[in-house]
Amino acid sequence: MNIILLTHQREVSKKTNTGALVVEELGTKASVVVWERTNPDHKVLQHIEKGTAALLYPTEDSQVVSKESDFETYIVLDGTWQEAQKMYNKSPYLKALPKVKIETSAQSIYQLRRNQRQNGLCTAESVIELLKAKGSSTAADQLQSKLIEFVANVEKN
Repeated sequence: MNIILLTHQREVSKKTNTGALVVEELGTKASVVVWERTNPDHKVLQHIEKGTAALLYPTEDSQVVSKESDFETYIVLDGTWQEAQKMYNKSPYLKALPKVKIETSAQSIYQLRRNQRQNGLCTAESVIELLKAKGSSTAADQLQSKLIEFVANVEKN
């Protein structure tokens, strides 16, 4: 399983961005692609054309991710909820993708930004839940530990 973090430009330099943790922890299984409205990334388009990619994005018709989900690549929008919604709405190629969602009762530990969506998870938490759903609990636990440490360090500073 591979994860592409389709990252909003504003997130790239933010110290509170958790996408960097995902890449740091998952190594070659995760990558960052900066979203450009008028110039979709060729790597993302290749995954879409192969038919093996799904977008982690909660809609009414999104399927719940499970071990049986047979996608090779999961695209995760990395940005605030408002940025992610803008990216989705302004990218027809994302709307055409199969969409998946995670079902969890986990509460977010990420309280570093204002205007957060109730019951919303940050990027790293979303990837943690994705990993759990796909049966990669060791990787999920390791990323969870990194996130706890990250949040504690940012709150101190």
